[in-house]
Amino acid sequence: MNALAARRRHPAAIAILIMLGLFLTGAVYAALAPTQADATTRALPAQTVEEGKALFRANCASCHGLNAEGRPTGNEDKVAGPALAGVGAAAVDFQMGTGRMPMAAPGVQAPRTDEVKFSDEEIAAIGAYVASLAPGPEVPSEEAVDPTKGDPARGGELFRVNCAMCHNFAGAGGALTRGKYAPALDDVTSKHIYEAMVTGPQNMPVFNDSNLTAESKRDIIAFLKTVEEQEKPGGMTLGSLGPVTEGLFAWVFGLGLLVAAAVWIGAKAG
Repeated sequence: MNALAARRRHPAAIAILIMLGLFLTGAVYAALAPTQADATTRALPAQTVEEGKALFRANCASCHGLNAEGRPTGNEDKVAGPALAGVGAAAVDFQMGTGRMPMAAPGVQAPRTDEVKFSDEEIAAIGAYVASLAPGPEVPSEEAVDPTKGDPARGGELFRVNCAMCHNFAGAGGALTRGKYAPALDDVTSKHIYEAMVTGPQNMPVFNDSNLTAESKRDIIAFLKTVEEQEKPGGMTLGSLGPVTEGLFAWVFGLGLLVAAAVWIGAKAG
């Protein structure tokens, strides 16, 4: 007993116990932690990841770095090529599937365009490569973005609380600071709306499942599609931008009609 107590009092005992604890902690984490690739990447063969890597280096590395480590410009008025580890396949699918990437020229914000420069297969391959760098949001399933399975009434409430301050109450978009803007949400696919919520592109915050569940995201998509498809019984919406455009319309056209009427009356009187 005295020999065991002496060993416990040995100066190296504490160091050995700390090293043993660190070793056990690392072993447990390695056994239980998720792998680097997300579910989308695991479902794709290694050849697809290699094809995506080749496409990435040929088309994206000039801004985002050879290994997606990022290349800041040093000028905050121009868009830097951020590091992509952890953004997931969903971010790639959103940015490239909406024509935002690759950008035609540096700017404060990447605009949506109709010119998608890569096929769906190429975008999926690049997404698989980026997803292999670190875990991140994956491309949602068709069921997760199906608006027919959502509740548009609840989605409207969620949209007005979380999104309307930037995107307008009807999803018509709006201006932000320093030349940036929240884009209009009409003619945006359900998949890309979902991907924007989970990846937070540009100035948009990330809405993960802890603050907006998958069902809540689907409800918001259902609301936006309902607004997009419903008829406008009131006539012209004037961009759904609210009283500013309505007042401008009344001022310009109403005043114009009054001036025209005054001129006509004066001509008649003369």
